Amino acid sequence: MPSAFNFNASPFDCLSTEEQQRVRNSVDIAYFPRGEVILDTSMAVTHLFILIKGHVQQFDGDEVVATYGPDDSFDGRGLVAGKVADRFVAAEEVVAYQLARDTVTELIHTNATFGALLFSDLSNKLSALSERHSQHELQSLTMAQVQDAFLRPAHVVDARSDIVSVVKVFAGQHTTAVLVEDRACVPPRLGIFTNTGLQDAILTGIPLDVLPVGQVASFPLVTVPPTAHVFDALTAMIRHKVRRLVVARPLAEGGEGTEREGLQVVGILEQLDLLSFLSNHSHLITLKMAEAQDLGTLQQAAGQITRLITLLHRGGTRVAQIARLVQELNARLFERTWQLLAPPDLVANSCLFVMGSEGRGEQLLKTDQDNGLVLRDGYTPPADLEGICARFSQALIDFGYPECPGRIMVNNPVWRHAESAFVEQIKRWLLMPDADTLITLAIFMDAHAVAGDTSLLEGLRRATRQTVASQAAGNDALLARFASAIDAFGEAGGWWNRLWPLGGGEAQQLNLKKAGIFPLVHGVRSLALATQVEAIGTVERIEALVAAGKLPPVVGTELTDSLHFFMGLKLKTGLLALETGKPVSGDIDPDRLSPLERDLLKDALGAVKRFKAMLRHRFHLDAI
Repeated sequence: MPSAFNFNASPFDCLSTEEQQRVRNSVDIAYFPRGEVILDTSMAVTHLFILIKGHVQQFDGDEVVATYGPDDSFDGRGLVAGKVADRFVAAEEVVAYQLARDTVTELIHTNATFGALLFSDLSNKLSALSERHSQHELQSLTMAQVQDAFLRPAHVVDARSDIVSVVKVFAGQHTTAVLVEDRACVPPRLGIFTNTGLQDAILTGIPLDVLPVGQVASFPLVTVPPTAHVFDALTAMIRHKVRRLVVARPLAEGGEGTEREGLQVVGILEQLDLLSFLSNHSHLITLKMAEAQDLGTLQQAAGQITRLITLLHRGGTRVAQIARLVQELNARLFERTWQLLAPPDLVANSCLFVMGSEGRGEQLLKTDQDNGLVLRDGYTPPADLEGICARFSQALIDFGYPECPGRIMVNNPVWRHAESAFVEQIKRWLLMPDADTLITLAIFMDAHAVAGDTSLLEGLRRATRQTVASQAAGNDALLARFASAIDAFGEAGGWWNRLWPLGGGEAQQLNLKKAGIFPLVHGVRSLALATQVEAIGTVERIEALVAAGKLPPVVGTELTDSLHFFMGLKLKTGLLALETGKPVSGDIDPDRLSPLERDLLKDALGAVKRFKAMLRHRFHLDAI
């Protein structure tokens, strides 16, 4: 065979030197004129084809379901199964390597990664890809577990102990925190008292030798299981604004530890110990935001968030973990900004919330703002509420979060109301549904509180769920109109030619949000609305739908994997744009994708296409 066989293309890039030689010894070259059927359902599958020149289209009946170009291979699944399910036709003159079935079978048996990348589904391909990078990923300490970090012993004192006695425990045990056991409560409870709580104890004015520690301890405990990832522990510290987590497991799980109130306390995880183990700078960002006294300092912290994302991405951190951390960091940034701009009375009587991908916890790099403000019924806001909201929106623009083209922002009166007024507005969206109002409702369904009284948003959510349930119950037409937005940007299968344009032309830019992310997210959101699922994040909604029997488990896994692949590819492309001084558009250049990335993208877009077909059947969209 020619020495030009590309062993850098997937799945051949995982072969050993000996396996590569096996390929060289058994591969031939085949030629197919335009229009010739290379494989069909009636043909025996004897070879795996690897394209050198030209394009091949895969047909399911009369529909093109995929297009293959140079370095792509087909049909691995048919080769293993012994028959093909579709028809493969040369869309133009094709020159291809053909690798004998016996050789492919031997490679599959000796190299599991090769087999997974060749014919498995998206989930197994991603798993195989993960294994290929396992050594690099293990170097990313974010994948370590809490029990791998340094845990300090947990010392327990009675809630009736006086502060002076507790301080003696601090000195004698060389610790800065103790657990506080309060058996006077029914049921008994555990809390924590730290050296920083001494200030609160002194401010009570009660002599420290008579002040019970239970009066100034913090209840309840913020706990984390020992098997949790240290990255999740860091996220929990940011969310709860604490510097320590109690590491504990339920008694039923067994293992070593101090038994207290249904928990087996393993130890205490200190922030400094975690950070020395984790070695990233997110704590510096949160500290800077918490202590910021002006918008300029917050703007510096906002810039550091992007640098942290770059660091974590290059370190091999999984995209879902990065997104969770970004959601928490952005929430702290927006909260502190609101606190600096809004008077305390307004903060206490309102709830600032974010929506869209930010609300779902699926945001990575900075994109358009989507936020709103709900006010407590009966509260009279400051006369300068409009100015306060305008300054908040402008501050976020200065931080790098662009203005929303649809003005879904607090500086728009439509997105700041009292609770009852918001409920009435939601009712109007449902009573007079059109494309705009239903998309607006969809955006609001992803609302997540970031500042103020979060119970206001929760109350609004309950009222919204009741309104939606009453309006949508038995109203198939309303649900169908809501779900029909999945076709707002065309059919996923129509993107194939953008990946591999026929006739040798250049590949066109492909927008990941339009092609894959939006139809997937909105499709899941539509099912969640119809099923009254309360979860906000797409993955959480998928899990709830699978648990409720509304989505097959295999489809749920496929959608979750596809979403994370889209997010990762979008992040990679966005970071590259920032490095080259270009705006982050969400578009990808197919020519810059590796053969494996193109293969995975085809699989993910295929998953979206199948999901949309399922939704059309579920909501009778063809009848609209």
